[in-house]
Amino acid sequence: MSVPVVGCIGLGLMGEAITARLIAGGCEVAGYDIVPGKIAAAARGGMHPCGSAREVAGVADVVLLSLPTTAAVEAAVLGKDGIGAAGALAGKVLVDHSTTEIDATKRVAAALAAATGMAFVDAPVSGGPAAAANGTLAIMGGGAQEPIARVTPILERLGRFAHMGALGAGQATKLVNQTLVLANYCVVAEALRLAEAYGVDPAKIPGALASGHAGSNLLPILFERMTARDFAPRGFARQVLKDLEMLNDAASARHLAMPMAAQALTLYRLLIAQGKGELDGAAIVTLYPASGA
Repeated sequence: MSVPVVGCIGLGLMGEAITARLIAGGCEVAGYDIVPGKIAAAARGGMHPCGSAREVAGVADVVLLSLPTTAAVEAAVLGKDGIGAAGALAGKVLVDHSTTEIDATKRVAAALAAATGMAFVDAPVSGGPAAAANGTLAIMGGGAQEPIARVTPILERLGRFAHMGALGAGQATKLVNQTLVLANYCVVAEALRLAEAYGVDPAKIPGALASGHAGSNLLPILFERMTARDFAPRGFARQVLKDLEMLNDAASARHLAMPMAAQALTLYRLLIAQGKGELDGAAIVTLYPASGA
């Protein structure tokens, strides 16, 4: 059986890491981004450059989207020169790694199937660019069994892939993930300030707590970044806000009370209002005054 050609649309922090991982693993990858410089950078790493999402869909068997917003996903799939304009694509699968609104996922999938016959899998990810580069992403999939089976060998090159249910289940699972992770960004910032206020070396905290219930794979990463005030973006704070807004809308649609997530949303709105949207999400610690400040 021949190895499928993989298309990657969106070559930002996450898409670039996914593309590099697949190429390093021996995959033939074709890609596109609306920023020409990102295409050129990925091409230097061995990617076949394309001039549009439509062109990517024409040459690839499986297409992976890694885009910043639901609107960007809709444009790449259904816009001018989007995947939906590529003609008959039956037998191919589109995988959306973006964090996308659930209703939009279903609407875009239905429109794509009607226009091209291409199947759709929603498979948002967690872990960030470093996990993508190392093949340790958490990947949450939603979709029919047949396209899921077709894309599983590719997605397992990128991390641990779990089929969560029908179309939209991957995005719903990502909202659960974001509830746990993004509220925890704020909690970790508070814990760091507490350690600093009482003269405890923050560098020792993750190791001391690792074997207890407070230990996690996120704690050492965030403590190190926050302590060093290292806010070079591994994921942008503006993207954290976008996900929290999406989570808030989804909770409201089901009349769910989510006070901790709502507080995180307020804090990230404040952070972005301070002009810090291009920093890493760990910059949330800057909202918390140090002891005595």
